[in-house]
Amino acid sequence: MPEDDPALSAEEELALARLALAEGDLAHAAGHVTAALVQAPTLPEVHETLARIDAASGGDLELFPLGHHAYVGAVVARAHLLAAAGRPAEGLDLLAAASGYAPGADWAGVPWVTAPELPERLDPERTARILMQICAAVPDPVPRRLRDPLRPYLTLARNAVTVHPGHPLLLGAASALARRLGEIALAVTWAARGVRARPTKLGEVWLGYAYRSAGRTREALAALGRAVALDPDDLAVYADIAGTLADNGRLDEALEWIDRALAKDATFDCAVHTAHRLHFQRDGDVGHLVALADFVRDHPDDSHEHGDLAECCRSRPWLGQVTPAGGAVLDALRQALGGEGADPVALRLDALEPPSAMRTASAAAPGLDVEVAEVAGPDPREPRRATTCQLWRYEGTTPAPTLPTPSTEAAERIRQLAHPAWPHPPAAYDAAVGLATLELADLLGLLVHPPEAPATALGRVLSGQDPSLWVRCVQVWACLGLLHHRTDEPWAESTRRRVLLELIWGVEDWITEAALFALVTAAWVEPAVRPDVAGVVAERLADVAAVARERRVPIATSLAYLSLATPDLDPQTRELANALITGQSPAARATRWHRLRQRLAALFRRP
Repeated sequence: MPEDDPALSAEEELALARLALAEGDLAHAAGHVTAALVQAPTLPEVHETLARIDAASGGDLELFPLGHHAYVGAVVARAHLLAAAGRPAEGLDLLAAASGYAPGADWAGVPWVTAPELPERLDPERTARILMQICAAVPDPVPRRLRDPLRPYLTLARNAVTVHPGHPLLLGAASALARRLGEIALAVTWAARGVRARPTKLGEVWLGYAYRSAGRTREALAALGRAVALDPDDLAVYADIAGTLADNGRLDEALEWIDRALAKDATFDCAVHTAHRLHFQRDGDVGHLVALADFVRDHPDDSHEHGDLAECCRSRPWLGQVTPAGGAVLDALRQALGGEGADPVALRLDALEPPSAMRTASAAAPGLDVEVAEVAGPDPREPRRATTCQLWRYEGTTPAPTLPTPSTEAAERIRQLAHPAWPHPPAAYDAAVGLATLELADLLGLLVHPPEAPATALGRVLSGQDPSLWVRCVQVWACLGLLHHRTDEPWAESTRRRVLLELIWGVEDWITEAALFALVTAAWVEPAVRPDVAGVVAERLADVAAVARERRVPIATSLAYLSLATPDLDPQTRELANALITGQSPAARATRWHRLRQRLAALFRRP
């Protein structure tokens, strides 16, 4: 039900509708009243005009047609006319569809929906199905900001339960709606009454959900257990029990339940999703999430949408978001932008920081004067391996891009797409397809010439509080765009692989992280490239550890997290990554000792 952009106010649309009605042009009158209805669904004048059009047409519902691309205003208008014609059940079906399409609009906030006598004209089974339709179309639970427009349906449920106090399906459906709208005590009461009236699998499930929302875990598990006894083949209930147990710290019991489900059907989607989520929750091995992503890719027609993979990846470094960069130059920049002190004019660094960090600071704080005490070896201004893709040149310790600025189209495309978070790596890969048509020169140019952040709420936050995060977003998405470059080329000899490898082994920079993330993402979405990617990641992290024995590596921790996100990584590299993150590796200890020696030497040099 595509919705047109409202160009006129409801009053203006009504005026045009009345004018068309006076001229006998009922089609145009209907079009204007539906537009008014979208903007003011409960305005009495809109409903009065709708009734006049209905009377003039002799009840011609085809003035408000339904179809594959029905306009939501026409759907709602038709619903009201059906109710007025004595067919309220059909009208409620259409209102429920409209509420599912746009739950924030008050489609049902009209007298006929909340009239106490309405349920007497409806079959209770039909009312229950309508309430279930609402439940299926809205989030669980419904966000507070969306609850008020749905409360008329809860009033309908109250009235229906009053008229039909012992109907089990109606009581269960009413409970499900009440629970979604935050009326937990009422949900428990209705669901319990429904089960007492007639115990059914569905009724016990509704009761279990209500108890769970009320924090009554023991009673919730008992109700769900009774549901399993009534229908041992409904494996979705097994998954619900497992999820409830896991949420309450009973992970071993949860896994026992999910194993029982998988023993019955190893491909049942709810059980598979829950199993991988719980195994990841237990041991943190990303292999469980990769296996889940593989299952999702190989089973696109699951019974319903699942959020387990996104839930596990949310807020985790590189699995669900860009890791923020650190370092003295960025700390000084953030303090200046946050108003925590005077604008910095001079900053002395113990060691050289990544070129992207230096460029970001100089762009955001042009008056900042940075002095680097020393450039420790191995020289961070040199690529770690020979490359034909040199992005930076140095004048002393000052970096400058070697590439021209990208095209305006490339800059605008990345501004629309770049974001610091994504549901999971395959979702990031899919989203980056919007960069597939950009030229290679543009994608590389974006890495060293990031455009300004967009004039959105997120863009303003990033540019005003942490410009470094926006730069990192651009670099990450540009490298994801490289994954879509010339995808017809076989991976081993492809341009995309070659360029990403050169970036990974180039000058130590945020671009190294972005390119490695792109390579890791390729391994998530294409199992055939996993051995190659795991080998590259292992080599790059080993090199980081070797360099870290001589000096600090600012990107070391981030690369370690990237390693842990890599499919099929060998155990030794995984162990090294964990050591780098916790700071317990010999490399980290050597780095701390080197920094201590620097501080002591500086003290003895003072007069």
